[in-house]
Amino acid sequence: MAILDRLTALAPPALVLRRAIQLSDSGKPSEAFPLMAIAARAGIAEAEYRVARCYLEGLGVPPSRSEGARWLRRAADHGSADAQSLLAALYVAGLAVQEPDGNRIGSESLFERDSSREPEFAAALGLAKKAAEAGSATGQAILAYILSRGPETMRDLDAAHGWYEKSAAAGCPEGCLGLALSLARRRQPAQTVKVAAEVRRAADAGLPTAIYLLGVLTEHGRGVPVDRAAAARLYQLAAEKGLPSAQFRLGLGLIDGGLADQDIAAGEAWMRRAALAGNIEAAYRLGDRHVKGSQPDYAEAATWYRRAAEAGHQAAARALASLYLSGNGVAQDVEEGARWLRTSANAGNQEAQVDFANLVLEGAGEPDDRASIAGWFEATASSGDLIAAFNLGLCFAQGVGVRKDEEQAAQWVRRAAEGVAEAQYAYARMLQDGRGVAADPKQARVWFERAANAGMVDAQVALAEMLLNGRGGACLPVAAAQLFKRAAAAGHAGAMFAIGALFGSGQGLSLDPAAAQKWFAAAAERGHGHAQLMLGRYLSNGLAGERNPVAGRLWLERAAAQGIQEAVDELSEFASG
Repeated sequence: MAILDRLTALAPPALVLRRAIQLSDSGKPSEAFPLMAIAARAGIAEAEYRVARCYLEGLGVPPSRSEGARWLRRAADHGSADAQSLLAALYVAGLAVQEPDGNRIGSESLFERDSSREPEFAAALGLAKKAAEAGSATGQAILAYILSRGPETMRDLDAAHGWYEKSAAAGCPEGCLGLALSLARRRQPAQTVKVAAEVRRAADAGLPTAIYLLGVLTEHGRGVPVDRAAAARLYQLAAEKGLPSAQFRLGLGLIDGGLADQDIAAGEAWMRRAALAGNIEAAYRLGDRHVKGSQPDYAEAATWYRRAAEAGHQAAARALASLYLSGNGVAQDVEEGARWLRTSANAGNQEAQVDFANLVLEGAGEPDDRASIAGWFEATASSGDLIAAFNLGLCFAQGVGVRKDEEQAAQWVRRAAEGVAEAQYAYARMLQDGRGVAADPKQARVWFERAANAGMVDAQVALAEMLLNGRGGACLPVAAAQLFKRAAAAGHAGAMFAIGALFGSGQGLSLDPAAAQKWFAAAAERGHGHAQLMLGRYLSNGLAGERNPVAGRLWLERAAAQGIQEAVDELSEFASG
């Protein structure tokens, strides 16, 4: 400390503070801080506030958020509106007792969407109210934020709007942004230009969140002309200021080329920055890119999926579960896969609920999972979701999480059949077999046809069988043959066997033993037991002109291994002969 400053330290605290401010304004924080501390210890509120800022920003002293908060409390108790505002902002951001981590520590952190810290609204409310009533524009913005974003018991949207108006009128950037969001919340189209104007005022003051939102408005032409190149520049500016949501949007725009020239490498770099800064959507998208790329990297995908899943991203938890269940990128672990599916399903992800239900039906999961499954589907099905209705029907049909009830099963499956092909097929089966409803072959044929027309192969085969045997309506073997051929083209072994039988009998198709043998062979190679029996017979007896007893015996043995009694009998005849 210079001789003059040593002498100043002996002066009255007000003079000490004045000298400290001069040194601080001259860019000499290390020399200013000791004098500021002297004035602060004397109880001067402005000095206490400035000492707090020094600790929070690391100016002339090692940074310490806890020490900064302590001096802010002293200054706030002595009536400093600036201290009250800043301390309230720290409470709202959940930063009042945490050490610095490179994030902003002032009211400019309001409205950020990527923070995972828990706000302390109760502690902030009284401080913000005092500062606002004392005329602090920043305090007014913070009070409005608490009244609009705090717990329900604190909310008063009309009062919040009024405080935002006062803050914005005083030129506070946070007030301008808050007023814009308050106007947007009121959904008055006539205010769109005003919303954009207030966001621009906040953006011009350098508020990262406002810069990002101005980019959103500019990209979509809300209150300002559409200008995607300008939007990209705004996203980049906010991204460079460290806003994760802007980093994510910039990365996305560079990857898909929707805002500027495509630059996949730069886009992925911004995505990584966003993900590492806490943007869980960016982490999930990075995981997806590593899975769906031309050269998948499942291990890298698992890393990003896990980051997003641990932060609560439903789809990422489901994707991570899929990797564990398949063993891609991680060691295969059904229990871990089930755990992540359960996490996603419990959070409301309907696709995960379906996946998890199927997993539980296969015997995985825990005893309580069955009850959860039925509960998920019932809540969603009651609101009109047809897929959930179908799954709830399956729960009743199999007694999963509920008492087995075929009538309830039929009712829910019938509801789902209005729009779900699998439900149409299942309901047709119920009508065909008389499970939960009165047997009605005619209606079964109708529902099989709807599912078949939707492209469901099993329904095509089931309908073809009804057309062939005339159950539920006219006997139409030619139409049946065409349906069998559609299903066979999709790889259905049973349909292939049926075509072979039709060629072998001349029913619906011309009699053609060679074609019959070809179709029996196709089905037999796919493991169809009766096709293996027929192929064995054709080859053993030369029914299509080609006699090959050795090959025929092999096919009969395969059929017998599947429990086909006729094959067992014919092999016995071979042995006795």
